[in-house]
Amino acid sequence: MRSRCRWTPPLRLRRGPSWARQEPAWRSAKPALIAGALERAAARPSGNWFVVGASRDFALRGGPRGRLVGGTEVVLWRDAGGVLRAGPGECPHLGAPLKDSRVVCGTLVCHWHGLALDGTATAGWEPRPVYEDGVLAWVRLDAVGGEEPSERPVVPTRPELPGAVTAVYTGSGRCEPEDVVANRLDPWHGSWLHPYSFVDLTVREVPDGTGEDRFVVDVSFRVAGRLVVPVRAVFTAPGPRTVVMRIVEGEGAGSVVETHVTPLTGRSSSAPRTAVVEAVVASSGRRGFAVARALAPVLRPLVRRTSGRLWRDDLAYAERRWALRSTGRFPG
Repeated sequence: MRSRCRWTPPLRLRRGPSWARQEPAWRSAKPALIAGALERAAARPSGNWFVVGASRDFALRGGPRGRLVGGTEVVLWRDAGGVLRAGPGECPHLGAPLKDSRVVCGTLVCHWHGLALDGTATAGWEPRPVYEDGVLAWVRLDAVGGEEPSERPVVPTRPELPGAVTAVYTGSGRCEPEDVVANRLDPWHGSWLHPYSFVDLTVREVPDGTGEDRFVVDVSFRVAGRLVVPVRAVFTAPGPRTVVMRIVEGEGAGSVVETHVTPLTGRSSSAPRTAVVEAVVASSGRRGFAVARALAPVLRPLVRRTSGRLWRDDLAYAERRWALRSTGRFPG
């Protein structure tokens, strides 16, 4: 009972080597190993579902929002009951951009000639399936995905949302989805490319092509100076455009960071662009975590800023990978 009630601090004082003196990772980060994990991820079904942003991006009293998925324009808005609606972004009458139109009492009204869309099939306009998982919004586009459609997307297992703090970052880069997924399936780069956030990284387990196909990583999150939070994390790719990092041991066990990638341009584009939507769903068994939940509106911008700093480097990694692949100079 005494050991169960004993308080332990979440922070540790790091005494590890400096950046230049850490163990090189290039021998372990085998290109064939990463490529194999990437190939198996690409073969998993997505049901033609694409993440288009955080649910809170689509406000009940806001106007329509436009998204580009695989070169296809999509418009999204909420009807009078708060239900998210989605469909083609071009008005079927004369092609007006519906993202610039207005929502009146839950109905999307084209600002060119007044065609009213209530979310059902109208005048050649066909709705698209949409899904909200409590954090993210998804749209199903069968023509873009080209797979067997599914009723719902594959949503990773998360902590219970009422007891969690969530934040969503969105960015984009000049690359293809596979380049972003390859970045996430290379955990070895963490403490080399992001020493301001990760230190003492050791990959304990790599995929063998069977089972869950996971990377197990011991790593410390740098808080400030020598203060760190050591954890064990597992990376998996449940679909072709999703990679999940789940903390399984240490502070915040059960918390997840989901990276979802959505192609913005079509497959034949010579200048592809890809969106990254990263959802952080953090939880903790500590009683003090209730304070973090109460401060969630303040914490979300800080989490997004931290994610943005990491993705500045990771998108450069993905863009470099695409640039080499597109010229036939990629070493893998």
